[in-house]
Amino acid sequence: MLGSTHGTFTTDPRRAHVVACGELPPHAVHGRAVTADGADDLDVSGRPLHADVPDLDRFFRPESVAVIGASDAEGRPNTGITRQLIAWAERVGARLHPVHPTRGSVFGIPCFPSVADLPEQVDLAVLLVGDPLPVIEQLAEEKVRFAVAFASGFAETGEEGAAAQERLAAAVRRSGLRLLGPNTNLNAFEKFRDDLEGPAIALITQSGHQGRPVFTLQELGIRLSHWAPTGNEADLETADFISYFAGQPEVGAIAAYVEGLKDGRAFLLAADRAARNGVPVVAVKVGRTETGARMAASHTGKLTGADAVVDAAMRQFGVIRVDGLDELQDTSALLARARPPRADGVVVYSISGGTGAHFSDLATEAGLTLPTLSDAKQTELHQWIPDYLNVANPVDNGGHPVGDWRGRKIIDAILDDPQVGVLICPITGPFPPMSDKLAQDLVDAAEQTDKLVCVVWGSPVGTEEAYRTTLLGSSRVATFRTFANCITAVRAYLDHHRFTAGYRSPFDEAPRSPSPSFRKAQALMRPGQQLSEHAAKQLLRAYGIRVPREQLVTSAAAAVRAAGLVGYPVVMKASGPQLAHKTELGLVKIGLTSASQVRDAYRELTDIARYEGVPLDGVLVCQMVERGVEMVVGVTQDPLFGPTVTVGLGGVLVEVLRDAAVRVPPFGENQAQAMLSELRGRALLDGVRGAPPADVDALVEVVLRVQRMALELGEDIAELDINPLMVLPRGQGAVALDAFAVCR
Repeated sequence: MLGSTHGTFTTDPRRAHVVACGELPPHAVHGRAVTADGADDLDVSGRPLHADVPDLDRFFRPESVAVIGASDAEGRPNTGITRQLIAWAERVGARLHPVHPTRGSVFGIPCFPSVADLPEQVDLAVLLVGDPLPVIEQLAEEKVRFAVAFASGFAETGEEGAAAQERLAAAVRRSGLRLLGPNTNLNAFEKFRDDLEGPAIALITQSGHQGRPVFTLQELGIRLSHWAPTGNEADLETADFISYFAGQPEVGAIAAYVEGLKDGRAFLLAADRAARNGVPVVAVKVGRTETGARMAASHTGKLTGADAVVDAAMRQFGVIRVDGLDELQDTSALLARARPPRADGVVVYSISGGTGAHFSDLATEAGLTLPTLSDAKQTELHQWIPDYLNVANPVDNGGHPVGDWRGRKIIDAILDDPQVGVLICPITGPFPPMSDKLAQDLVDAAEQTDKLVCVVWGSPVGTEEAYRTTLLGSSRVATFRTFANCITAVRAYLDHHRFTAGYRSPFDEAPRSPSPSFRKAQALMRPGQQLSEHAAKQLLRAYGIRVPREQLVTSAAAAVRAAGLVGYPVVMKASGPQLAHKTELGLVKIGLTSASQVRDAYRELTDIARYEGVPLDGVLVCQMVERGVEMVVGVTQDPLFGPTVTVGLGGVLVEVLRDAAVRVPPFGENQAQAMLSELRGRALLDGVRGAPPADVDALVEVVLRVQRMALELGEDIAELDINPLMVLPRGQGAVALDAFAVCR
């Protein structure tokens, strides 16, 4: 994780209070946007519900620029940087002022000895100095809006560097200016082609070199509008640029290379803003193999690794996560340029039956829908394709029809089918003149349809005229070099538009004020302590989550009386604040059917607890619930995102099966349902081998109530584990048979 964990002023309610109270200079909020409705809109835990959108117009298009440490001495690193900045300033129409204490001019431009001597207030200061910290206060005095620090030696170097970066970040917060870096580079000042049209890609990278493949898309005719190399993110971070780019009319997609998220909440708010605006965000997030550093006593904590939370959070808010830079390149290019789909159906069309079958297998396995074309459509296609060839989907033309007038007829007929939204033509290698004619027909058809036409040009050479001129010269055909990248991009394209078409921001429905349940729960919390099962179940009861009939007793005689009230058969369990896994210690007895069994069980449980040195608050005598599907529902604290909610298959095999789904609150019923759909064991809830369907609605309700608890209690609850949650047959509800909680 790069940089400090502090957000910008209006992201943190406490810092918003500082600004409001006038404890910072009036220009401290210069360049920082307020929330969407112009006021601090906070959820029940005091966290913002809208993205903080910085006004970065004057960063990317400044009217005046100061270069601190400018040089024209040959052989100096600053000289090359200064030369590039001068050229960039000319392109964007900015006045550039070199600053150096001993130079009268730099490249013939008058040079000023200090920031205080500048002839005008500048929008952007570029710091070509080893230590940017002393300059920040000078810039603040002159009310400079933005600064860029190239210097390295900060958080990327270890603890000492991280401390230096925090000092820099603190100075920036006091100053009110916005800082890009440190440890950034010149990518923001690259020369972008201005002869390309159409929606553009805005690029964000924490490592500048990793953005090069996307930047070079311009050579293939794909427009780029911005590049934000965020570096160590002492101030401006990935979330700031996503929020800003999502509101720029020329941006068709945002491509991001992310090494570490600085602020999980800010990232989700930014992704939410992009989803509201229908702007796709495609991201490479490194660290899939990270196991997570936290040690958790609950099953839930062991189920949820750090990367699993990141992956779920991205999916929850519509961020398309890809694995490689080639996928980032191809997927963002497609999403930036393609029109919304008219249908979800994909048709594979080729001049080889083997190619079509191979591609179709891969596409189907990836989740794309390949509808069987209607009998009428197949009859129509057989006007031009021999009857012995398959045209149901994939469509195999046998090769010869593409060489004459029939080729275009076939393409138009496929695109005319209302269930078809995407036509994909894999061309495994050039076979002129057929492949040349096929490429031209696909380009011509794409110009006259609002449906997506994709081509996979499989030649390893890539110098063919049909590829370089015909296909890449088209703004309407999406051209790929591999099957895998085409399938990944098309799936992302369909998923994105399906997601945004029905998108309802969960932040709009997040609770703003505590519920009556919260006040009851507060009285049950024990800061810094683990709750006993009995106390944890009281916490669940406070939020309306059903638990079995049970009584806590402290004698064998009381246990017998409780069993009579609860009703045989019963379960007896030791209950104490230090008991996480009672079964492993033999502290659970099930299926007790008589008073003598209850008395014996009480003595045995208390003897074991005494031998193990485990303090008890009593023994629980519980209703025995047998018929249902055992699930686990829980809450853990993620270092980036705060409280997270997990649901999965429960019982004694929970850690063996590790079948779980996670979400970051807030989320609605649709996401709770989606969590269940992600489980490999989802079929158990539908009923298998004669078992009745489980009460899925009741399970979803428990997940939503646990989410409410997580939102309201926030960091006060370190862990919560309901395992098992017995989901009874449909219409009968769900019962929390065991519970574990740790207060912070």
